[in-house]
Amino acid sequence: MANTAPKTKALNSKATQTILAFASLVLLIIIFTIASPNFFRTDNLVGILLATAVNGILAVGITFIIVTGGIDLSIGTVMTFGSVIAGVFITMWGLPIPLGVAAGIAAGAFCGLVNGFSIAKLKIPPFIATLGMMMITKGLNLIVSGVKPVYFVDTPEFAKIATLPVFGIPFGVLIFFAVALVASFILSKTILGRYTFAIGSNEEAARLSGINTDAWKIGIYSLGGAFAGIAGIVMASRLQSAQPALGAGYELDAIAAAVIGGTSLSGGEGTILGTVIGAFIITVLTNGLRIMSVPQEWQMVVTGLIVIGAVYLDIVRRKVR
Repeated sequence: MANTAPKTKALNSKATQTILAFASLVLLIIIFTIASPNFFRTDNLVGILLATAVNGILAVGITFIIVTGGIDLSIGTVMTFGSVIAGVFITMWGLPIPLGVAAGIAAGAFCGLVNGFSIAKLKIPPFIATLGMMMITKGLNLIVSGVKPVYFVDTPEFAKIATLPVFGIPFGVLIFFAVALVASFILSKTILGRYTFAIGSNEEAARLSGINTDAWKIGIYSLGGAFAGIAGIVMASRLQSAQPALGAGYELDAIAAAVIGGTSLSGGEGTILGTVIGAFIITVLTNGLRIMSVPQEWQMVVTGLIVIGAVYLDIVRRKVR
């Protein structure tokens, strides 16, 4: 009975955080629907879904990393790197679309593997290691693409990855939901998920219990990179091009989505469902403010304040517990 109470309290805490995040999302939708008749239009809702798909996939990937107590500042430019590699394979080398897609995802996973190795084996702090990878991939995106966008004009089938409607829902959104379901299963039902929480809760205790924390951290960062590669494919398909200058800044929205959804920056706590809700909150907030003609600089201020508030609530919640 002694071990049951803490587990029950943790489960209740997660449920409360998720419910609060969902209530916030519903409240935002109601406010923007009342404020502007354009918000609840079908084309705008589809746009919200597609925008959330990219940020949501990134946020799902970084949730694993944050739960370990780490951070990844490179996922935005790694996402772009995956799209550029796919573009080179498909448009420049003329290889089949499935092979190009696989190459883009593999490129993202490789960047994550390098991040994980730098952090686990070389003992470089996650902030510095991933900041370095962000700069590396930012440069590689320009080098590989020849400092110009890679267009998929001769491969219209590539656009269907993100935009093909399935029962009125763009296929890219269905990819996001599928990724979220798989990630939720991994995090909650597999040994990878258990070790992710164990490392984030107390890495030294996990190591002493026989867990090869270095190997698992490398695997977790690689998984986060693979998710970034998937996001890059969806983004490139939506834009019908791989834009080498894009990417920087996406990591902030992804981190914000995870934190708003209840993932603790201290590690050891987080859910994929909460992250998905957090991703929708970020997109709905940005979209609603834009429809209301709020300047972009003020949109950034509001988003930043919300992230700070979410982190503060997490600190308060941990102190109470």
